[in-house]
Amino acid sequence: MPAQAPRVAATGGGTDAVPRHVAIIMDGNGRWAKARFLPRLAGHKAGVEAVRRITRAARAMGIEALTLYAFSSENWRRPAEEVGDLMGLLKHFIRADLDEMVRENVRLKVIGDYHRFGPDIVSLVEGALARTAANSGPILVIALNYGAHAELTEAARRLAERAADGMLAPADITAEAIEAELETRDLPPLDLLIRTSGECRLSNFLLWQAAYAELLFVDTLWPDFDEAALRQAIAQFGRRQRRFGGL
Repeated sequence: MPAQAPRVAATGGGTDAVPRHVAIIMDGNGRWAKARFLPRLAGHKAGVEAVRRITRAARAMGIEALTLYAFSSENWRRPAEEVGDLMGLLKHFIRADLDEMVRENVRLKVIGDYHRFGPDIVSLVEGALARTAANSGPILVIALNYGAHAELTEAARRLAERAADGMLAPADITAEAIEAELETRDLPPLDLLIRTSGECRLSNFLLWQAAYAELLFVDTLWPDFDEAALRQAIAQFGRRQRRFGGL
């Protein structure tokens, strides 16, 4: 698949329809651990295993882009020890899974301001991005220190600066112009957004991109989300009629 994907969404409406771009809010690690009288770190470790299962399953199903909400801009409010544990798991995931991504022709992409993390993580992320940059297969997008409000604010600021410099007329600030400034501009349109754990909110995730995405909220806690759950979600997507505002 070329790096610049055509901006065409999957239509759904058939049992064999496969979304081109799926995003997941991976929620429920803490509750999974609590139900088992385990520390929260155990839930996060189980969540990493779920990431491995789902990324492999998504590739097998032919999903072109999978975006995972790994660390939000609001997650810094969590206890420092938990943030440190999450950073450790992120480093382990990159080190343990990068060779597989290269072997499977997966292109890694990161959205969000990952430069706020420590230099060791920044170096690991940038090394992984460089190693997979030429890959032409499915795209794995990891949202790190990501918030949709910040993404939209930055897009608006860049357009305003260009307008102030006389490089862009205010009348040319269209929806297409805003979309071209987003971090997802080189991805297929978002078709399906899943949130696990029973919570029914978007939590500042892909707010622009989700405008016409199909939303699915499932009760399954993220560490228990598996290939069968993903197939069931895609089957639901296939049964939906997507009209994009038309009839």
